[in-house]
Amino acid sequence: MKYTTDYRLENFILNTKWEELPPQVQERMRGCLLDLLGALISGTRSAQFKAGLQLAETVFRQGDVAVIGSGETFDFTGSAAAMGHSSNAYDIDDGHNIIRAHPGTSFIGGLMAAGYEKDTSADDFLTALYVSYEATIRMGEAIMDYYQYAHSSGTFGSVGVVTGAGRIYGLTKEELNNALSVAEFNAPLVPGIRSVEYPSMNKDGVPFGVMVGALALMAGKCGFTGNKNLLEAEDYAHYLDDLGENHEVMALYFKPYPCCRWAHPAIDACLWLLNEYGIGAEEIEKVTVETFYKATQLSKGIPASSDEAQYNIAYPVAAAIVNKGFSIQQAEQTADVRVHRMMEKLSFVCDQEMDSQFPAKRLCRVRMALKDGRTVVSPEFEPSGEAKENVGYDRLAAKFRRITGSLLSEEEQESIIGMLRGDDWTVRSLVDRINSFLLN
Repeated sequence: MKYTTDYRLENFILNTKWEELPPQVQERMRGCLLDLLGALISGTRSAQFKAGLQLAETVFRQGDVAVIGSGETFDFTGSAAAMGHSSNAYDIDDGHNIIRAHPGTSFIGGLMAAGYEKDTSADDFLTALYVSYEATIRMGEAIMDYYQYAHSSGTFGSVGVVTGAGRIYGLTKEELNNALSVAEFNAPLVPGIRSVEYPSMNKDGVPFGVMVGALALMAGKCGFTGNKNLLEAEDYAHYLDDLGENHEVMALYFKPYPCCRWAHPAIDACLWLLNEYGIGAEEIEKVTVETFYKATQLSKGIPASSDEAQYNIAYPVAAAIVNKGFSIQQAEQTADVRVHRMMEKLSFVCDQEMDSQFPAKRLCRVRMALKDGRTVVSPEFEPSGEAKENVGYDRLAAKFRRITGSLLSEEEQESIIGMLRGDDWTVRSLVDRINSFLLN
């Protein structure tokens, strides 16, 4: 395959200007950052974050780069690694249907670490965030084509970290090209479908994608060289043709529930039936979930950990029926026998018509057989928060309040929400403010 280095991607990364981005893209970037901060803050309570901190202490060097949710400081790679463990801990971050992955969480740990070290301004950091999304999504499409296998977020995130952090660190286009080559070549090839069948902290491979991206950046500074990346290949260079014109960030979805996106339409369909017909959980005899094939492959066993609860379809659906919703707290509290009993009443079948529309659409219909002999059927549901809903800052602020309510006071939440609406902040002042709330 022929590769051509024309620096189209590198010039886009280095030369994009905040003031030239459309207003809707600027608002989307503020919303994305707020949403990712909600994931990072929520993730500080997780076992995965504790493991990430211990890893940073064991493997990486001390430094002056802060970590959200910790009083410890590390070098760039250590801080990136720690936050790479918290950002996807509850699977509550944004996603992109076509690459079947979560681009924002895949690189935010590295960008926050670099931005803190350089004390990057609001405009510069939001621009770095934007170019990271655009490069990561396009590289994700190329990698999916190249390997013909559904890899996941960590695979693409190594490139996202190099993209945004490379811009923040002021790399030349040649240095950036080299780092992108190293990151893409050495990216973890995360087997996404295994993570849904056998869930664990492995999940989407986000921590390891962040670490590979951070190490690729540092390796380049130490003289390590690569040669070409997949978006320079003749078969995949077309993914760069619409850079700066088609804003992939506007195709993101945003998640209301801390579990795999594939379970979301089933949750919404069940909640709709409960509300529409005034059904209580105790009235239900059987629930049949008709959906696309990949969703039926999600784990259905009683979870022994939060990670097993998130990458599951039976548990979050049953928990939503019992509790009229599914929250981070419910993802952590997996021993509720009422939920376990409801799981026994659930069955999942593949609908061929719905399956034919995956991955562009994730569809579901639910049939509930009630103890009084009635059977009620929901309409087809897509997950809430899809790109076509054009989710704005206010809606993401409401989500931020909901998922961080147990960790931040209302005043603290409003301080962060208000801060990101404006431009009078730097990454260091933002992280230090968050930590002053979390640690004091």
